[in-house]
Amino acid sequence: MRINVYGNGLSAWVAAACLAKVGNNVVIDEMAGQHQRALADISGIGDEPGLLTLIQQQITAGRLVRRQRDAHIATTIHWLALQASEKVIAERVVDALSDPEVTGLLVINQCNFAVGATEELQVCLAGSGDVVYVPDNLQEGSSIQGFTQPKRVILGLDNDDALVKARALFRPFTMNLDALQLMSSREAEFTKFAITGMLAIRLGYINELANLADLLKVDISVVQEGMGSDPRVGPHYLSPGCGFGGQNFDAYVSTFSSILQQQREGSLLKTVIDENEQQKELVFRKLWQHYHGDIQGKVVAIWGASFKPGTASIDNAPSLKIIDALISQDVQVQVHDPEAMSNLQQYYPAEPLIRYANTPLEAVNGVDALLLVTEWPEYWSPNYADLLKLMRVPLIVDGRNIFDKTLVQEFGFSYLGVGR
Repeated sequence: MRINVYGNGLSAWVAAACLAKVGNNVVIDEMAGQHQRALADISGIGDEPGLLTLIQQQITAGRLVRRQRDAHIATTIHWLALQASEKVIAERVVDALSDPEVTGLLVINQCNFAVGATEELQVCLAGSGDVVYVPDNLQEGSSIQGFTQPKRVILGLDNDDALVKARALFRPFTMNLDALQLMSSREAEFTKFAITGMLAIRLGYINELANLADLLKVDISVVQEGMGSDPRVGPHYLSPGCGFGGQNFDAYVSTFSSILQQQREGSLLKTVIDENEQQKELVFRKLWQHYHGDIQGKVVAIWGASFKPGTASIDNAPSLKIIDALISQDVQVQVHDPEAMSNLQQYYPAEPLIRYANTPLEAVNGVDALLLVTEWPEYWSPNYADLLKLMRVPLIVDGRNIFDKTLVQEFGFSYLGVGR
């Protein structure tokens, strides 16, 4: 098939590369004027494991082509993967496709617009074809696998005539699925927002429980295990920590929160978002309380800067709030992350209070505390004896509860976790 993909964000490039990988001839319109950026300079591509390589492979194979805005490429399938703020661009693209003499177009709307946006795009397309909504389920760090091996695919259709083409388009990725989930475009849009909102609420709730557990001297890890074993609750998204981040997840949560607030004065989701921003500072607050506010001039190590393991992205990462708070108190920060160091250096150009360590052990040399912020696999089982020798003060603030509290304390460390 010939497919045009519109967008210059991570979702657009993942869709373009994965669609090309299964044999489609894909043209990606980056909507970026007359000057194309180098692939490695496009936000998100270099941070996503395997994506840059896959894109280059498909370009070399001739199945993926970059083009400038307004270049005309004849095809009947168009894939919109634009940012939430680019609805006007989506309308312009669809309006340009509308032609009384053309029928049978299929437009896939994968954009994070409001509920009802697909219907509005259908009006723009008029009788030239159908607009189908497909939720953007991209998870940074595993986006290629998520696209090519989805656990579920929701199609939001308002016209059954589009089903045959849509099925054929997604067939390479849904062979192992029993069925696609079919619903109206409004129901599909609302479902995506509802799922994302529920996940955010679960994260917010377990963090609230963990903060209460701190006050009541209860180990949240035991409570978490008990909650997860109940089949009515389950274990997913029940890991307390120092807040969630990420570009895609945060965008959906924020958009849905705005929709809810338009209909009522307040919402549970808005509270979750506000509380999450405070939760990002939890590790700093624990350090502050431990030293009774006397942290000026101290040296602190940070393990993990990306918003989650498996990605180099620092979009809305808790590490940024923690580092900002530390350097505002004239604290020397020694940071290590296996993937996100270059992004962090770009975010903090020429900041004298930040040192970038090549190894986790280098980061803890001479520090007054170790702050665990991102739970990368290489941090889970450190050599505690070596840590003890290198650290000036044996204090660990575990923002993800990955360490065994009893073992750490037996080695002689002071340990502060989240609700432990």
